[in-house]
Amino acid sequence: MSKPAPSAPPLKRFLQFIDGAFVESDSGGWHPCIYPGTAQAWAEIPRGNARDAVAAVAAAKRAFADPAWSKLTATQRGRLLYALADLTAANVATLAELETRDNGKRYAESAGAIGLVPSWLRYFAGLADKVGGSVIPVDKPNVLNFTRSEPLGVVAAIIPWNSPLWLLAWKLGPALAAGNTIVIKPSEYASTSTLEFARLVEQAGFPKGVVNVVTGVGPEVGQALVDDPDVAMVSFTGSEAVGRRVAEAAGAKLKRVVLELGGKSPQIVFDDAPLEEAVSGVMLGIFTSNGQSCVAGSRLLLQSSVYDRFMAAFLEKAGGKSFGDPMDQATEVAPLANEPQFRKALDYIRIAEGEGAHRVLGGGVASDRPGYFVQPTVFTDVTASMRIAQEEVFGPVLAVIRFETESEAIELANSTSYGLAAGVWTQDLRRALRVSEQVKAGTVWVNTYRGFDPGSPAGGYKSSGIGRENGHDALNDYLQTKSVWISTGQ
Repeated sequence: MSKPAPSAPPLKRFLQFIDGAFVESDSGGWHPCIYPGTAQAWAEIPRGNARDAVAAVAAAKRAFADPAWSKLTATQRGRLLYALADLTAANVATLAELETRDNGKRYAESAGAIGLVPSWLRYFAGLADKVGGSVIPVDKPNVLNFTRSEPLGVVAAIIPWNSPLWLLAWKLGPALAAGNTIVIKPSEYASTSTLEFARLVEQAGFPKGVVNVVTGVGPEVGQALVDDPDVAMVSFTGSEAVGRRVAEAAGAKLKRVVLELGGKSPQIVFDDAPLEEAVSGVMLGIFTSNGQSCVAGSRLLLQSSVYDRFMAAFLEKAGGKSFGDPMDQATEVAPLANEPQFRKALDYIRIAEGEGAHRVLGGGVASDRPGYFVQPTVFTDVTASMRIAQEEVFGPVLAVIRFETESEAIELANSTSYGLAAGVWTQDLRRALRVSEQVKAGTVWVNTYRGFDPGSPAGGYKSSGIGRENGHDALNDYLQTKSVWISTGQ
C-alpha cells in the first residue's frame, strides 16, 4: 500500500490592522499571495470587505478626535514619525523580502526602495512643526485677520503593487505630519509588507486608530473607502482607468483627491548627448523593475544622426540578460508582478508586431521555468500613432521613434495623453532649458533619469494625475486653511 503524498505546509497568514488590533476579515475569507517567481501561493491575506473598510474609517475618525492624537503638538507628531523611520531602517531586510515575495521585484531593488522610506518619513517628521499661517493686512481698521492650517480628517490611501512601502511613505508621511489619520488599502497583489509595516507603527507608539490597514480587492474595499462619508480625502496611485473612477466617485461627494496615475514617458536623445550615459539612462528608465513603474521611460525618441550608434550600443548592453529568482542577488531579469500584468505585456508585444513595429530584442518568455518572466523587449520602426507609443504597457517594452529636429522631438514627446515624466539627453544647456520648458510633464530629468527626493514634488500633467506628492506641495494637499477674524476695537 503506497503512502499518501505529504500535504503542503500551511500558508503563512497575515492580518489586517484596524483600531490598533490585528484582525481577520469580517468575511472570514482569505486571498492568496502568489510568488511571481514560481506562480505558486506562499501566503494569505484577509479578503476584506466593505464592513472592514467602514470599521477602519470609524476607528480613524475616533482617533482623529481623540486627545491622544488631536492634542499632540506638531513636534510630538514629528517624533512619532522619526521613531517609525528608525524602526523601518532596522527592518529593511524583512520588509524587502516580503515585498519581493509579493511582487517579484529583484530583492536588491526592493531593499533599495524600502531603504528610502526612512528618508521620506524623516523629511515629513521635520516638516510637521514648520506648518504656519499668516497675518493678512486686511483693509479694515481694528481687525486682526490671520490664517491657520488644519488637518482634513480621515485620509484613505490606496497604493499600488509595484513599490508598496515607498509609495505609501509618500502619502503616510505628509498625512500624519499634518495631523490626519489614515486608512491604507494596499493592492491585493502586494499587501504583506504593508501589514508587517503596521507592526512597526504600533511599536513606534502611534495611538490606536491613527493608522489602519484593510486588505482585499478594489471593488470591495477601495470603493467602500472612497464612498464613506467620513473619508475627507483619497490619495490614489495606480492606473488611469481606476483613477478616473476614484475621481468621479470622490467628486460626487466633494472629497479632495490626489491622483498619481499612468505615464508614457519619453526619453529624448539628441545627437550631442553623452552617449554612454544616455544608453545607461535609457536602460535604467525602462528596464528597472521590468518597466513596472509609472515613470518608466517607455518611449525612446532618438535623433536620426545618432540613431545607429546609439542603438548598437544599447542593444549590446541590453541583450543577453538571464532570468532568475528575484531573491537571488545575481538575478538580472526578474518576473513581472502578477499573471494579469504578464498577460498584458505579452498582449502588447503581439499588438506592436501586428501594427508593423519591428522587434529587435526580446519578446519571449522563460519557457524553462515557472513564473511570470518576460524578456526585455525593444521595438523599432514605431510611429507615434501606434498603440505601443500611446498606451501604458507597464512592462519591459521599449518603443523607439526617430526624429530629425528639436521641434519634432517636442511634438512627439507631447503626443500622448500622459504627462508624468520625461528625460532629455543633450550637452547643450540652452537646448536643455528650451526642451524641459516645452515638454508637458510633471518631472523632467536632464542627463539623468529616475531621480527622486522627499523634498521635490512629483506628479503629472494631463491624464497622469491631479496634485503633487513630496515636498511642501504634498503637505499642503493634506491641510485646509481657516481664516480667523478678530475685532480689536471697541
